[in-house]
Amino acid sequence: MKSEDAAKTSHYAGPINVMTVREVSAYLRVHPSTVYRLLKHNQIPAFHIGSDWRFNIEAIDHWILRQAKPGD
Repeated sequence: MKSEDAAKTSHYAGPINVMTVREVSAYLRVHPSTVYRLLKHNQIPAFHIGSDWRFNIEAIDHWILRQAKPGD
């Protein structure tokens, strides 16, 4: 196998802890534009990789729980 082919092959088989906008919108069952609106108003935990937004699934789960608490 060429080193170029080896670089293209992912050997990580662990759980996926980071989601894209499309993945988090499916996870939350909302339209991607809703996710972008939440991002614009800093209402959802996220971070940039280059120019793309990414979401840590544990942070999203924690955020969901905080949204459900009355009085927060």
